[in-house]
Amino acid sequence: MKYLKYLITAILFVGFALTSCEDYLDVSDELAEERSLEKIFSNPQDVRKWHRNIYKGIPNTMNFYWISVVWDIGMGNPWPNLADELIPSFEENYPYTRALSPADRPLFYGRWHLYQLIRQANVFLENAKEIPKTGDADYIGLPEVEELKAQARFLRAYYHYLLFELYGPVPIMEKSANPADPDLDFARNSVDEVVDFIYTELTDILEDLKGPNYYDPNYLAVPTKGTALAVRARLMVYAASPLFNGGYTEALQLTNKDGKRLFPDKDDTKWQKALNACQAFIDYANAGHYELHKEYTNGVYDPYKSVYEVHMKFNKEIILARSDDQGVINAGGPVGNIDFYTIPRGARGGGSSTGGGGVLQELVDDYFMCDGLAIEESPLYTETGFSTAGEDLTGRTEIGTHRMYINREPRFYQNIFYNGRKWHIGGEQIWYNKGGNSDNSGFAPRSGASLYKRLSQRVYHLSPHPLTEYRPIMIFRLPEFYLLYAEALNEVSPGDPRILEYVDKVRERAGIPLLAAIKPQIKGNQEAQRKAIRAEMRIELATEGQRYFDVKRWMIAENKPGEGGLGGDFTGMDMEAKTLTGFYKRIVIQKRVFERKEYLAPLPQEEIQKSRLLVQNPGYTPTVE
Repeated sequence: MKYLKYLITAILFVGFALTSCEDYLDVSDELAEERSLEKIFSNPQDVRKWHRNIYKGIPNTMNFYWISVVWDIGMGNPWPNLADELIPSFEENYPYTRALSPADRPLFYGRWHLYQLIRQANVFLENAKEIPKTGDADYIGLPEVEELKAQARFLRAYYHYLLFELYGPVPIMEKSANPADPDLDFARNSVDEVVDFIYTELTDILEDLKGPNYYDPNYLAVPTKGTALAVRARLMVYAASPLFNGGYTEALQLTNKDGKRLFPDKDDTKWQKALNACQAFIDYANAGHYELHKEYTNGVYDPYKSVYEVHMKFNKEIILARSDDQGVINAGGPVGNIDFYTIPRGARGGGSSTGGGGVLQELVDDYFMCDGLAIEESPLYTETGFSTAGEDLTGRTEIGTHRMYINREPRFYQNIFYNGRKWHIGGEQIWYNKGGNSDNSGFAPRSGASLYKRLSQRVYHLSPHPLTEYRPIMIFRLPEFYLLYAEALNEVSPGDPRILEYVDKVRERAGIPLLAAIKPQIKGNQEAQRKAIRAEMRIELATEGQRYFDVKRWMIAENKPGEGGLGGDFTGMDMEAKTLTGFYKRIVIQKRVFERKEYLAPLPQEEIQKSRLLVQNPGYTPTVE
């Protein structure tokens, strides 16, 4: 289709400076130019341009920078910095060291602007039509119109899901509204209404969406049948989880101004509905549409290469992704670029303002050992001293590496860059300890370890290495849905053998022993299996943007750090220590605050103030700016 050549430009970063209801309901620059809808939707190029603009809300999970929530319609990925995963070098705008407020505009207001794109989708659905072929002029046939409309309906449903994920129940917008209407105002729909709307929309378009195209980057962000099934599965798991299913007691009292309740009482049958939705996706995936990406070296399965290349290549594990991330090895790269965020200052190609993305020790500790066990369970783990020859069974570390980093699983070595490790090209050792080439006398990870996941190990600032590398920005990957499937099965039927089977599919690809082999005693134990599923999600999906929402939907965000908590004392290495040995002592590097009201984000304060119908989430009181 001709419109596909435009899609790659449709998912670039965009910024909105929106301050009013009229602003967030504006539909496009074309209307500002006083062009009529009739004229716009009679021109094939304008129709496709309008359509591709709807894609602008697709998240960029590789942009961790806080300012991205302003530039990117709130669709960057600041969430790992709020979860027990990352700690940035700059925290001036990060509100996790105090209780959240409705005035925390940059963080929580950006996603509200998705309503602008929802309106653009509605206008498109109401006006797009066949433009018959006349001579050699461009045209839009009926099949293309139907396909474009199905994609617009998917995006409208997906954007409602993203709003629901952050704010809870929100107003459903399934028709365009007139921004000039003086009575323009909307009340919130209930949790069940929002879920039913999204589910029905996704179900209705399943047969109108095509199958996946794995290898053409122009198609990565184009919704497919598998994408719709995946969103539907995740939605229903959310709806069954405690946060949205009777577990958030404060929200059970939340009503609209007419007395309508917004949150439902607990309903255990929702887990069966979640399982049904997950099963539908799994059946589709297993019919040859998706598979875990695996790499081989000399004919032998290579887990290290597999867990790295899955993020570097277009592959059959991708369910939905963006294709516009360009790895730039020097400090001149875009501010939100993951390479810019993670390259240590002391690496050739690093710069004075690169490499500030730190990994919290709580995440470092949660990676498994090479025997598949947690560090507190494995006899291989110790934090005393430095390794000697032959001590690291994986062969992945240098002699003299601190023992907390040896004998770890493949995902650890592809995701975490620790003190004293050699850079992948050039071979220089990176030292975060005092006096080292990447210490805290300049830009450095505040935790003493930096993020390595999704950083290209091929780009470099010297020939013959490439200076840039495009890679897919994962939004949905197959392992997440294996684990969601296991979660739903465990809540419905803990004795089902498929629970460990699907968790072990993820572990097998990661190159660690299967739970069925090393922990057969947990089979059928709902709580033990729940813990195992969550531990696997924690590592496999680390920093991809879901952890922050998972611990909230499970309602464990009030736990202490290391147990899913978002508040408390978070730790890292002692970067002020005067000796190398002293560096490896855990210290508190940040005290974070999490209050129960923060299970849901506050609705934008100015929207509450100017609306007669919108009600704020529980616990948030208006503030004067």
